[in-house]
Amino acid sequence: MALSWYPEGFDPLDLRQAVEKALELGASYAEARLHIKFGEGLSLLNDNVIGGGPRFSGGVAVRVIVDGSLGFASTSSWDKGSVLDAVERAVKSARSLARLSGKVTMSEERLGRASYEVKVRVKPWDTSFEDKVNFLLEVSKSLEPGKASLDSKLIAYRDDTEYKYLVTSDGGEVESLVPRVEVFYNMAASYEGSRANKWGEVGGSGGFELLDELGLKGRLEEDLQSLEVALTRGEKPPKGVMDVVISPEIVGLALHESIGHPSEADRVLGREAAQAGRSYREYIGGRIGSEVVTVIDDPTVPGSSGFYLYDDEAVPARPRILIDKGLLAELLHNRETAAVMGVRSNAAARASSFRGEPIVRMATTYMAPGDYTFDELVEGIQEGVYLKNYMEWNIDEWRLTARYVGLEAYLIKGGKVERPVRNVVLQIPTQDFYSRIDAVAKDLRFYPGLCGKGEPMQPLPVWMGGPHVRLRGVRVG
Repeated sequence: MALSWYPEGFDPLDLRQAVEKALELGASYAEARLHIKFGEGLSLLNDNVIGGGPRFSGGVAVRVIVDGSLGFASTSSWDKGSVLDAVERAVKSARSLARLSGKVTMSEERLGRASYEVKVRVKPWDTSFEDKVNFLLEVSKSLEPGKASLDSKLIAYRDDTEYKYLVTSDGGEVESLVPRVEVFYNMAASYEGSRANKWGEVGGSGGFELLDELGLKGRLEEDLQSLEVALTRGEKPPKGVMDVVISPEIVGLALHESIGHPSEADRVLGREAAQAGRSYREYIGGRIGSEVVTVIDDPTVPGSSGFYLYDDEAVPARPRILIDKGLLAELLHNRETAAVMGVRSNAAARASSFRGEPIVRMATTYMAPGDYTFDELVEGIQEGVYLKNYMEWNIDEWRLTARYVGLEAYLIKGGKVERPVRNVVLQIPTQDFYSRIDAVAKDLRFYPGLCGKGEPMQPLPVWMGGPHVRLRGVRVG
C-alpha cells in the first residue's frame, strides 16, 4: 500500500542491511527502526496565542543482543552510513556489558510483515497554523461562565504524526503511519473567596476533524459547568462509610494507575522500581476484585490515542485481559519479559522516539461495561455520593492505596441524586476499591492521557476509561 506520507531519502533496504551487518558482527538478534514524529503545537492563554510552531524528531534506533547482552544505539539521520555506524556502536555496547549483565533472550513469536496507516479526512500537516488558531479561538470564546469568575483559561493544541519502519532479524518488517490530535486545557475559577481548577484532555488517532467528532466544545462546557456547580452550590461533603457511584473519568484514571502500571511485566520484575515504583503483583494472590470487574488493555481500539496494530517488536497487537472477573490475569509483556516468564509477548513494546528502546507500555485501558443504567446504580443506594469528576489524585509507589479528591459531586438519598457537595475525598486500598464494586453500568467513555515511564522518560499517548460503577460500603471524607 502507498502511505499518505513517506520520508524523503529513506530506503528500507538500509534497515535490512543494518540488521544483516549486526548479525555479521556477532549479534544473535538485531532490529532497526526508523522512527519519525512531526507536527505542530500552539497554546492559548485567556484567548491570546502565547506560543506555537512546528516540531520534528526523527532517526533510526538499533537494538542488538550479543553474547546474551542487550545493546542499543541511535542516530538522528537515516542515511546508510549513519545507520551502519549505529549498528557498530550497539554491538560494541552489548559486548562491553556481556560479563556484567544477565542473559537476555527474545520470546519466539509469529511476527508481522505489514504496512498500515490511520486514514484521516483532514490531514493535520495540511491544515494551516492560522486555521488551527481560529478553530481554538472560536471554541474558547464561546465559553460562558456563570456566577463564578473564570480567572484563567489555558488551551494547548498539538498534533503528532508518527511514521515507523521496523525490521527485525527474525522476520518482522512493519511500516506504519499514525497521526494523532490532542487538546489539553486547564481552567481556574473563583467564587466568593473559594477557588478551584479543572484540567482535561480531548484527543485520539486521526485527523483535525477529531476535535469536532470528540466534542471538544462540549467537554470544555461540561467541565466549566463542574467548576460552577462546585464553587457556587457545593456544600460540605459527608463523612463516613457509604455507597459511592464513580464516573468513567475516575474509573479510567484508577485503572491506568492501579491496574495498568502494576501489570507491566518489567515493573513486576523490578526494572521500574527506581524510577516509578513497584508492583503489588509481586505478592498479591489471585483475586483483586469482585466478579463484575474485568479490565482490558487494547491497542486495537479504533481512534484511540494508543492505537497500533503491531508493536515496536513487530508482534501483532490484540486485547490483553488484565483482570478477568476479579482475578489477576495477564501481565503486559514485550519479547524480553515474555522470555523471562516463559510466556508469549502480547505486543506491549513501545518506544516514544528513535532515542528510546521499546519498553512495556499500556495502550487503551478500560473496564468492560456491564448491564446497569446509571439510574439503576443510583436507585440501589439509600445514602451515598456520586463522584462525577476529580480535581486531584495520588497513589503510593506499590500502587496499593490511592486518593481521589472530587470536584463536582452529589449526595444520593433514597435512590436519587440530590444537592451538590465539593471536595469529597475517597482514599482507599486498591483491593478494596475493586472488590467493593457490585454493579457496572453499560455506558463506556474514554479519556486521553500522556503516560510517563522509563529512564530517560518516555512519554506516550494512551486512552483510559470505563463505565460508571457502584462501590458498596466505602469510607469518604
